[in-house]
This record gives sequence, C-alpha cells and structure tokens, in this order.
Amino acid sequence: MSQRVVVIGGDAAGMTVASALRRTLPQDHEVVVLERGSWTSYSACGIPYWISGEVGSPEALVARSVQAHLDNGIDVRMGAEATAIDPVARTVSIRDADDLAYDRLVIATGAEPVRPDLPGIDGSGIYGVQTLDDGQALIDGLAKRPDKVVVVGSGYVGLEIAEACVARGFDTTVVDRSPTPLSIIEPQLGEQVAAAMRKHGIRLLADTAVTGFGLDDDGHVGAVDTEDESIEADLVVLGLGVTARSTLAAAAGLPLGAKGGIVVDEHQRVTGFDDIWAAGDCVVTQDRLTGDLIHVPLGTHANKQGLVAADSILADVTGQQPRIDFPGVVRTAITKFCALEVSRTGLGARQARDAGFDPVTVSIETTNFAGYMPDPETMTVVMIADRSTRRLLGAQIVGGEDSALRIDVAATALAVGMSVDDIVMLDLAYAPPFSSVWSPIQVAARAAVKALG
Repeated sequence: MSQRVVVIGGDAAGMTVASALRRTLPQDHEVVVLERGSWTSYSACGIPYWISGEVGSPEALVARSVQAHLDNGIDVRMGAEATAIDPVARTVSIRDADDLAYDRLVIATGAEPVRPDLPGIDGSGIYGVQTLDDGQALIDGLAKRPDKVVVVGSGYVGLEIAEACVARGFDTTVVDRSPTPLSIIEPQLGEQVAAAMRKHGIRLLADTAVTGFGLDDDGHVGAVDTEDESIEADLVVLGLGVTARSTLAAAAGLPLGAKGGIVVDEHQRVTGFDDIWAAGDCVVTQDRLTGDLIHVPLGTHANKQGLVAADSILADVTGQQPRIDFPGVVRTAITKFCALEVSRTGLGARQARDAGFDPVTVSIETTNFAGYMPDPETMTVVMIADRSTRRLLGAQIVGGEDSALRIDVAATALAVGMSVDDIVMLDLAYAPPFSSVWSPIQVAARAAVKALG
C-alpha cells in the first residue's frame, strides 16, 4: 500500500530526507515537502559572504533549485506554511490550504535568530540573519548607506557580519556582554580576535549588555542602549545565536530539550512518537564527551541527520532495521575574521570542569608550516586533557592562513576517545611547505603530556 511522507522544511535536513527517500522508496509512495519560504537547499552559512560581496548572488548559495527537486519527483510546495501538527489524526494544517494527511512526518523547521525581549526590538532597521530572505533584507538595508552599523553579539555570525560590513566601508561597532569575542573559545584566544577586530577598524564594546533600542518617530532604530551609554545606530544586526524553530512541535506535545530543540533518538525518531522524525537545526543531539543533549545548529549535522532520518524511515516502511545512526557531536566549529582563522572542538576548560572532568590546559605557539620557509604565520593552539585518563577533551586554534583546519585532527581524536599520548604518535603528513616536523596539534599534545607528567 502506498505511503505518504510529509516533510516540513525545505533546506538542508528536509531536502536531504526528501531526496534520499525519493531515490529509495517505490514510486507509488509520495514524498511531499512543505516550505514556507521561497528557496530550497541553500547554504545559510554563506550568507555573510554574499552580504560582503564575495559571493555574487543568492542563487550561488543554492545547492539544488526547486525545479530540480520537482524534476526528481519530489512534491515540493513553496509558500506552504505549516501551522499545526495533529499527531493523533496524522495531519498537518497549512495556512490557506486544506489539511494534509501523512503516514510519516519529518520536522525540519530549522532555527531562528534570538530576539531578546528588549524595548524597541521590533523597530525597523533591526535585522536577524538566518535565511536567504533575511540576507536580502539586510542587503537592501545596507544599500541605503547607513552611517552607523551596530552588530549585537560577537559569536560566529556576529563576527562574519561585522567583517562584511567593514569590507563594504561601513562604520561598524560590535557590542557583546562577554568579556572577549567568541565566548566559546578560551579568553586568551578571544583577546587575539579582539585585537584583530580593532586593527580592522571595528569598535568593540565587550563586557557590555544591551538594554534596549532607541527608535525615532517613524519607529526606525536610531540607537542601541547599554547600561553605560547610548550608541548611535542607523542599522542593527542581531548576532546573538539561534534557538530551534520548534513552535509547531511544542504545540503538538513533542518533547523539547536545550534551546527548544526536539528530542530524538539515534535514528532521528522523535522520542515517544513512532511516526514522526526530526532533523537539522530544530533538534538536540548528544555531546559525545558528556552525554548531554545539546543544541548545535550546523549544516554539517543537518545533512547527516537527514540521511539518518531517511534511512530510518525506509527501514520502517520496509520492515527492516536501520543501517546507520547519528552518533552525536564533539562541537567542532570554524570561522575567520579577515585573515585570522579560528576553530575549536570538544570542551573548553570551564565546560570540562562543569562536566566533572579534572582538566589540564596547555597553550603553545607554533607556525603554520616550517619556520624556515618564506613568510610563516603564527598560530596558538590550546589543548584540554583529563588529568586521570589523559584523554583529550578539547582543542582550539587561532592563527594565520591554513591554521584552523588543523582542528579536524583533534576532532577525529575526540570522536574515537584518544589520549594525548595517542595523538603524539599519530602518523600525520609532513613536508616543510605544509607543517613543521611535528603537527601543531601534536606540539600541543606533547605539551599536554609534559603537563600531565
């Protein structure tokens, strides 16, 4: 008997599920995607580079167009906003359309920018950046040539948007309540990021909490208010992170965890709901070091979770066991500010202590390739290990060109539970144009071995 799978959300996770199912399910089964926006399968991570002008158009960020999905046999319905889920009746309500029945449902609604409940937050000229439509709105706002741009928050998005604004010649201020930018890295590394921001002309107000937004008579933002001063602003970008877009799930009684993320098992099946799956930025996932359920919205995870969900649904339809699962994350991330590259994986020192470990932290300075080669650039590597087990707990890198991707060695070591002693003995590639005889990660591991005694 034919089945209908309904997917809510047409970006990374949703379209990965839909595409995989369309390839593997018999043709008499329906795969329907409801997307409330006007784009599918796009890279939200690329939006800051479109805003800066490095990427020429939103189309360049689209991996697969709506028409391509239609040609592949997926029933993609654009501008179709799901307004409610009824798990008992197995229906999805759609704005200005009839309810749609499903046999199996996938929720891939993504995440939404944090908008704190502050005075003036709903004024015009205040932007969040999560979708291509958000990016276009910000580009249109910048096209009016505002005199003063203020970015609230110095996480990944905040840094990337600030860089884009500086690259386009705008007077840019970044405000953050943390003492240093990128609070998910150690403060000593954050200070390096702060120095780079100031060097490139950004006014950085760290350790500063925003208390509201001043609006003019037309309701347009004119200032960002803090406890100490009112900062002139003609355009504001919120870079305060995101929360799961899970209002539909919450109203339907589905279980929620950190930052509103939907709770799923290792096959992306929603806990307690056998015919509903969820994937991408709207779910929580397990931290492989601590076992905690955390919200880590990244396209890399969304695509993998989409594959896992599709495999699980196919197994459910055919009466088999799933072949793959999603094992969780080690919190690996990477970004850059101008020429300064930043990456991290695993736990920071405070996170490790909070999780019950006894962390030992070391920091080393090295170069991105052999120091005798022309124009080597410096990098700082911080490594955290557990005192009793000598197990690697985390690593962070800040440095010049070709520094940040070295974090992948540490991320792999974390995934398999290596000790710092194991890392020292890894057989890694070496030639003077690419690395010193000891890889930067191994230099840090040797320092950790020495500190552990």
